Amino acid sequence: MKSAVETLNPTRVRLTVEVPFEELKTSLDAAYKKINQQVTVPGFRKGKVPARVIDQRFGRGAVLEEAVNDALPKLYQSAVEEGELNPLGQPEVDITELKDNELLAFTAEVDVRPAIEIPDYSGIEVTVEAAEVSEEDVDKAVEQLRERFASTTVVERPAAEGDVVKLDLEAKVDGEVLEDGVAQGVDYTIGSGELLDGIDEAVTGLEAGGSTTFTSELKGGSAAGREAEVKVDVQTVSTRELPELDDDFAQLASEFDTLEEMREDSRKRLAQSKKYEQATEAQEKVLDELIKLVEIPVPEKLLEDEVNTRKHNLVNHQLSQMGIDLATYLKMQDKSEEDFDAELKEQAEKGIRTQFVLDELVNKEKLNVSQEELTEHLMRRAQSSGMSPDQFAQAVVEGGQVPMLVGEVARGKALAVVVEAATVKDTNGEVVELDEEDETAETVTAEGGEAEAAEQPAEGAEATADEKPEKSEG
Repeated sequence: MKSAVETLNPTRVRLTVEVPFEELKTSLDAAYKKINQQVTVPGFRKGKVPARVIDQRFGRGAVLEEAVNDALPKLYQSAVEEGELNPLGQPEVDITELKDNELLAFTAEVDVRPAIEIPDYSGIEVTVEAAEVSEEDVDKAVEQLRERFASTTVVERPAAEGDVVKLDLEAKVDGEVLEDGVAQGVDYTIGSGELLDGIDEAVTGLEAGGSTTFTSELKGGSAAGREAEVKVDVQTVSTRELPELDDDFAQLASEFDTLEEMREDSRKRLAQSKKYEQATEAQEKVLDELIKLVEIPVPEKLLEDEVNTRKHNLVNHQLSQMGIDLATYLKMQDKSEEDFDAELKEQAEKGIRTQFVLDELVNKEKLNVSQEELTEHLMRRAQSSGMSPDQFAQAVVEGGQVPMLVGEVARGKALAVVVEAATVKDTNGEVVELDEEDETAETVTAEGGEAEAAEQPAEGAEATADEKPEKSEG
């Protein structure tokens, strides 16, 4: 077999392959055997029909087509290995010549990973928010805990802000009650903003047994995004009573004996949270600066596939669970379809560039993933997915996703190397020292801006070289 590689652009190549006919013997034998098992010829036992009879009865062309279909993936893979290529996705194959007992020739165009030069990144400097915990932050945290331990008492008076009202709701669109537009016994705190726009004004001043109607845009359900007439009946009005902020409350709401000890614990937890947020911000900003330093061409087909995958996942998973379609979602977001598509393309392109540059860093820095690191990552992914580690591990193995997880961990380590080399300062001008745990936290990959290694854009759209290529007759 002879093969040659022609570079069409930085992310696409054309393979030209010529195969002497004798190298197709194994595939030809397999083709005759397969056809033998599928046909019946009078005078011959099933599976024992001679090759010449198959040629006469069914035509040599059918045998050649079967043999070529069998041989193409292996021939393509051999050409890929010979050319030392890193293909992305499936190739477009065109058979340019097929001479019986002489020659098979074909071309295969395929996207490839672009060659990337990683420059010196030690000069990257970024500024992040200072990880400071104010007394106001502690007060807010304690107040939120206090809210959780509030008690309610039914009162005989008009409802006011802060009261808890038990409501029956009925929504109509175009005069018709929606099938999913009726709810009874809904507890709502006036002023919380957790239900429909306009409900606070509607129920304020009503007593138990009171009723009113108001107009609001529905936020979910079958008529999400549409204007509805909502009838609301007040069952009860209750006042909320917060516990006193004292040592007794600390003992009720925590493991501590005094209020001051509980506040100090809140301060420590807030500090840890802000430190993590600071590390995440540092990762995001360092990665953004790194990508600016590197020229990273993006394969058009890969980008198109990734955009389609993201849109499919949004529509068929997130929006279907919300019970709305894309048009309703865009209306709720106040976006045009053109703006949405442009935003999706930008996110997808950034995600692909992120993976390319981090994968190149993995190779450059010769980073490996240990079993312990992979296990820790799997545990985190399982927790975020809501599955047990055993269930998640089984799903990963059965889905052939172990290499994807390894890639996620390796890219996280690559970004940690860059963050460690960069200068990170906070808004006070102080140099931020990120410890190892901070630097190897769940890393920015899929969205190019979120600290969650969830879906890898190029990984999901990238096919391995041994996948069967698509064939077109030339």
